[in-house]
Amino acid sequence: MAYIDRNIVIPIDDGCAQSMEDVVTVSPKFQVVIPARLRQQLGLHPGAKLQAMVYAGQLLFVPVPALRSLRGALAGIDTAVPRDESDRV
Repeated sequence: MAYIDRNIVIPIDDGCAQSMEDVVTVSPKFQVVIPARLRQQLGLHPGAKLQAMVYAGQLLFVPVPALRSLRGALAGIDTAVPRDESDRV
């Protein structure tokens, strides 16, 4: 179960007012459709992964980046690690 520390959650005001267009209905199969405006705003596409969690009584869906999109994210970091002579490398 995911845990979010309330002390580090930073509210973000992106200037988007919520409207009735953003209200979704849960189907009999417990499915929901994410409104087009929100899909475009988050860059969601078919097959995108979302992490679902409950926080403060709210259901949150957080986009999970594809591993491929993280390629090169650590480019340029120093990978030299001081080792003891007893290290098995």
